[in-house]
Amino acid sequence: MEKAVDPRAALDALVHERGESYAALSRMLGRNPAYLQQYVKRGSPRILPERDRAMLARYFGVAEAQLGGPAEAGALVGVPAVDVAATAGRGGLLADDARRHVRRFDAELLRALGLKPAAVSLVRVIGDSMEPTLFDGDEILVNSADRSVGTPGGLYVLRLDDGVMVKRLRRDGDAIVISSDNPAYIEQRAGKGSGIQIIGRVAWLGRVPA
Repeated sequence: MEKAVDPRAALDALVHERGESYAALSRMLGRNPAYLQQYVKRGSPRILPERDRAMLARYFGVAEAQLGGPAEAGALVGVPAVDVAATAGRGGLLADDARRHVRRFDAELLRALGLKPAAVSLVRVIGDSMEPTLFDGDEILVNSADRSVGTPGGLYVLRLDDGVMVKRLRRDGDAIVISSDNPAYIEQRAGKGSGIQIIGRVAWLGRVPA
């Protein structure tokens, strides 16, 4: 049996993932500034009124079911798409305030992938270092809830030396090995103090047919 969605936890995750403010969202609903924080932290009100739930769902670009509403067949959920793309080459800058917009994804697809919309971002690949796995222009879903790199490794988006890139990572002792699928690119090692930041693991690839 599928575990029921906790609407309070879902709202809390959305607020923190998107850098929002409970007070500002409460004012958007025409409520007092403490309204949503009391709902999440204290359970009052017990259930969000339909109007408030619908406004929040539209604002975040998610299905109302995620916030405690009824499930809808074929529901779409919003996933933030970063305008400044991750790169598969030398690494491109990705400012903390990079503008985002929302892309709609099938809720069933995300569920099948084991992804929570609040922890997923869509980025575009630039460069050839991950060919033939990833090509320039591919779009990838990045799961920020999965940042642990193990010995077998996998594809991750990472930040290193102020650059953001998608690479194949694996752990080797205290170091993380950063490699490309294109043999023309040199393998790197990131040890303690390297400043490497794992943004998330690649969970899905979208490619436009040539």
